[in-house]
Amino acid sequence: MKFKTFILSVCTIAAILFSGCSQESSNQQESESASGSVPGQDLSEQSEIIENATFTDLDGNPVSLDQFEGKLVLIDFWESWCGPCLQVFPAMADLREEYPDNFEVLAVTVGLTEGPEEAKAFAAENGYPFTWLYDENGVFDQLGASGIPYKVFISPTGELLEIEMGSRGREGDYNKTEAKIKEYL
Repeated sequence: MKFKTFILSVCTIAAILFSGCSQESSNQQESESASGSVPGQDLSEQSEIIENATFTDLDGNPVSLDQFEGKLVLIDFWESWCGPCLQVFPAMADLREEYPDNFEVLAVTVGLTEGPEEAKAFAAENGYPFTWLYDENGVFDQLGASGIPYKVFISPTGELLEIEMGSRGREGDYNKTEAKIKEYL
């Protein structure tokens, strides 16, 4: 009996880690990823939120999306304790280095349990070639997000392309993102 309980616990933990750092069901996560929008909001509402989104860099300066016009932008909402978030950072760093003129990663700390200081320490320690930001204005909440990793893809012209929660793992996220980059080359 104890062995069955142990196996069930291990399987439950693995399912949570591989799907995302969230408290919602996997059906909701699949729904968000497949539809590109959050239940209760349509894509036009989310587009308006993204168009007006501003973040704060880790030195306290405002940053808006129009600063990255001409590049495919991945807004990657994360925190340092989120295993699935960190699992794909090396793949996104590879893409950033392979397509420096066409792709930008905005690594946005959500502020669930960490602030800009923790993000700054993580960025300094890890050296990924991302634009490190803090979600001081609550864009994550405005989008109706409920867990991380939470990814928002923006076209080089500033159009919201897709919103996705969860991770496909390092290789899966690499392949999906590279296909999007190549679509806009």
